[in-house]
Amino acid sequence: MNESLSPAKAAALFIVVVLAWGINWSVTKSLVEAVPPLWTAAIRSWIALIGLLVILRASGNLIVPEVADVPVVLSVALLHMTLFSTLVAAGLRYLPASKGIVLGYTTPLWVALAAGAARTERLGTLKLVGVASGLAGLCVILNPASLDWGNWHILIGAGMIILAAISWAANIIYIRSHRWIATPLQLLLWQVLVATVVLTAMALITDGIPEVNWSPHLALLFLYSGAIGTALAYWAMSMVNKSLPALTTSLGTTATPLVGIASAALLLGEPVDLSLALAAALIVGGIALSSLADAPSRA
Repeated sequence: MNESLSPAKAAALFIVVVLAWGINWSVTKSLVEAVPPLWTAAIRSWIALIGLLVILRASGNLIVPEVADVPVVLSVALLHMTLFSTLVAAGLRYLPASKGIVLGYTTPLWVALAAGAARTERLGTLKLVGVASGLAGLCVILNPASLDWGNWHILIGAGMIILAAISWAANIIYIRSHRWIATPLQLLLWQVLVATVVLTAMALITDGIPEVNWSPHLALLFLYSGAIGTALAYWAMSMVNKSLPALTTSLGTTATPLVGIASAALLLGEPVDLSLALAAALIVGGIALSSLADAPSRA
């Protein structure tokens, strides 16, 4: 089933994706307070794997990838689903979810900087302004008035999430150069499978079998994070990417940090201070400008 959705259905599904991803940061923050980060990522990945197996089998997108697609399977699995997920989960042990999601969504800025440095893309005026705005937002959220520089745990947490964003950026740069045989949707299950195996092995080696105080609430958090925040969101975003213009999805995705900040305030009681609001505005605005600068090439 590879047909595109109608614009109205695609837009509705896109809203679901943005809400699912935004709320998932608060859910992950709650999970890592009860379960070690590697096991949090591994358990979530197992749930996502089962969910995607059901979705892709039902939609006729269950295939065996060709050898030419193996590099992109490994790239997404290791750089995004393993490294990004692990660093975010570890970073959120020390950092509020609201600040974590703002740092995590600096990924497009690192992509633009890397592409400019490698001269694979030209950094025009609009993109330069966007990157400058995003970096200014990064400075705002990292300043001593916003983050306690005397607390090494907080600084380490912020550093981990910035590294996560950079690893995601590296994955995006590779994806852009890959010549796809199968569709991203058809490769999704294999990417999650590789990530699940690697995450589980890392968790066993690092933490052994964890002692978890299971409760219905904790189980529901994992079910949300794995089934909705990961499996459903990945599938839905693949459908949205086929049905809506790239510029629309790029600009629409900038709402995810805003949803994350709002959900952290509502679900976790995290305060929205001036530095957080200003940093979010600068970073989201910078990403939007960069996306607009890319519009002609995408067209």
